[in-house]
Amino acid sequence: MHSLKGHLLISGGGLLDQNFRHTVVLIGEHNDDGAVGVVLNRPLEVPVEEAVPALSELTAPGEALFRGGPVEPNQAVLLAEVADPAVLDVPVLGSVGFLTGDVSPHIRKDLRRARVYVGHAGWGAGQLEAELEDGSWIVEEATAEDIFTNEPDALWRRVLERKGPDYAAIARIPFDPSMN
Repeated sequence: MHSLKGHLLISGGGLLDQNFRHTVVLIGEHNDDGAVGVVLNRPLEVPVEEAVPALSELTAPGEALFRGGPVEPNQAVLLAEVADPAVLDVPVLGSVGFLTGDVSPHIRKDLRRARVYVGHAGWGAGQLEAELEDGSWIVEEATAEDIFTNEPDALWRRVLERKGPDYAAIARIPFDPSMN
């Protein structure tokens, strides 16, 4: 098994599940037991300071809370870029990874930017591999700019377009296929 940790899963045009339609998922862990990640492009219309006040000082003022996925939708997940990757609880990509539990003052001073998600995406053993085989997902290497984009609503289309002309055609598929 090849780990997809640090990669993006881009939903293919045929993935109709409303939880993942037109999504880009950052894989935070992937091994023989399964995979876990967060949906990067589902900002909610509520700022972090209203929904999760305890984490609001870790994000930019007015930063939106994001829907990370359908698993444990009431649990906050903190994805951060830090100066020293050694402080990350779950490193994912260079200086980007997940912080869990209380974020100490030492870690706070190393924080460059952060996003807060509610819920996450998860796959059991072999489940993601089967979905990849079925063509539900397109894999792309992640960048920190993908993860912390200022235009999350455009991320799905933008990542597909950068993969080339064959994928750019998928980027034109409307969210609602009946509108095609």
